[in-house]
Amino acid sequence: MRAQSSATAPSGIAVGGQETGGHGRSSGTLQAALGVVAFSLTFPATAWGLEGFGPWSLIAVRSILAAVIAGGCLLALRVPLPERRHRAGLAVVGAGVVLGFPLLTTLALQTSTTAHAAVVVGLLPLTTALFSALRVGTRPSRTFWLAALAGAAAVIAFTVQQSGGALTSADAYLFAALLVCAAGYTEGGRLARVMPGWHVIGWALVLCLPLTVPMAAVALSFEPVRLTAHGVTGLLWVAVGSQFLGLVVWYRGMAAIGIPKASQLQLAQPLLTLVWSVLLLGEHLTVAAPLTAAAVLVCIAVTQRARG
Repeated sequence: MRAQSSATAPSGIAVGGQETGGHGRSSGTLQAALGVVAFSLTFPATAWGLEGFGPWSLIAVRSILAAVIAGGCLLALRVPLPERRHRAGLAVVGAGVVLGFPLLTTLALQTSTTAHAAVVVGLLPLTTALFSALRVGTRPSRTFWLAALAGAAAVIAFTVQQSGGALTSADAYLFAALLVCAAGYTEGGRLARVMPGWHVIGWALVLCLPLTVPMAAVALSFEPVRLTAHGVTGLLWVAVGSQFLGLVVWYRGMAAIGIPKASQLQLAQPLLTLVWSVLLLGEHLTVAAPLTAAAVLVCIAVTQRARG
């Protein structure tokens, strides 16, 4: 297959197969919002998946299922291989979004509630905005940095209070997940400006197969599998809904409206996950969880305004 070409176009013309005019921005907002809804269900679905699969098996199998779907679509539509200059960026997306974030958060959810994880990962829009600022070379204002530090302080105070005075291994996994996912989101949003968003996540999933297939073989041989309704449903959602379809609409949305505006929509994700944790998992929320999530929301809103 020939390498995929990219082209720039004036405002209002399709770039990488996506519209950039007023209609394109409205469509981009809707798609980014759908991505947020899909992502808000990831932690509850992961908790369900862990009822039937070990953590390493769940991560490997979800990535393989998503890659099979993505690869089938790429093959059926005869999508050309990505250009060589885009492959390093796709590797970052794969390392951060396909492998790093799912693995680290799944390991965290073995000992953490989904509500706790949702509050910590509520810093993801802020972390993504920071990575975006560094990646494109902008200089955020002092207000941006003050709000960013306030949001981080609120989450750290919450995690320390919840864990009895010290950070736990689950918190370490979650903070590491923030970094790798923000890098993957930022690089994916950049690539989605020059190639369709579903190509970005599709190729990233396919590129990870040489790692995920052996990983699945080893993990399934050591970790017991119990095929329960919750376990299978959770696996299918994180594979199809979160790992593929959610990222397809998310990257398309970021390409249409920009990474900072898309991350504004993600402000609702922690609060949505708190709702799902109660409705689907029966978790009981402490007062600190919604209050911290709201505080982080305010801090991130300030950073977005400060970025202009």
